[in-house]
Amino acid sequence: GLLGIALDPGFAQNNFVYLYYSAPSGGGAVNRIERYREVGGRLGEPAVLLDRIPASTIHDGGRLKFGPDGFLYATAGDAADTDLAQDVASLAGKVLRVTPTGASAPGNRFSSPVFSFGHRNPQGIDWNPITGDLWEAEHGPSGNDEINVIQSGSNYGWPAIQGSQAGAGMTTPIVFYASTIAPSGISFYRGQRIPQFANNLFVTALRGTHLARLTIDARRVVTQERLLDGTYGRLRDVVSGPDGHLYLLTNNRDGRGSPMTGDDKILRIVPAS
Repeated sequence: GLLGIALDPGFAQNNFVYLYYSAPSGGGAVNRIERYREVGGRLGEPAVLLDRIPASTIHDGGRLKFGPDGFLYATAGDAADTDLAQDVASLAGKVLRVTPTGASAPGNRFSSPVFSFGHRNPQGIDWNPITGDLWEAEHGPSGNDEINVIQSGSNYGWPAIQGSQAGAGMTTPIVFYASTIAPSGISFYRGQRIPQFANNLFVTALRGTHLARLTIDARRVVTQERLLDGTYGRLRDVVSGPDGHLYLLTNNRDGRGSPMTGDDKILRIVPAS
């Protein structure tokens, strides 16, 4: 059950690769973050950094990414137990932040790996290249999918609030989708090959089967556009590549899609000639 992968910012020097995966444990399962060293195309020297993150067959979160602060961030779903999202002693229903060795990152509000809480099933994360804000996509319960700006120590309300609802001490989303699109991966475009995409936020939709393009002004969504609508089926992730292109993953063989010839695929978006 491999969920996420990240390369160390110093990969060229240390060859460290970080994996986030589900593993059997005591008749059930847990999620785990582990570090490996890549040598000759193989992974060795395994070291467990964070263990016993609650796991389930649904609401498993599972993205992994290094932030501009050098810390490792991971998204963890509520593991189908809504009470865990508000329990700051649990790692479920959270955005987690640890050092590259797995210790709680300095400045975390609860002196634990918990960076933010009150999440149902947080998915992709990325940082606004202009403001430095951390943005996150999150699955709602049959609607009310969210795009949030994540701030350290904040409560994003699940299960007490969702969508446009408000609650004392709880943060509402920047934008939400009343009809389910199942937002998954997100990425700000940082390349120069497609100038009209500069600093736009791209969101892959699983059930929505499209790539959403959002133009952003600070913490406000100005416009939204649906690209590749229904063309490739379920889209799992999007990355702004170092070559200036956008890369996408299709996900039609997860049991919920309708596989097409050659699925699943890595797609690349390049400038129109």
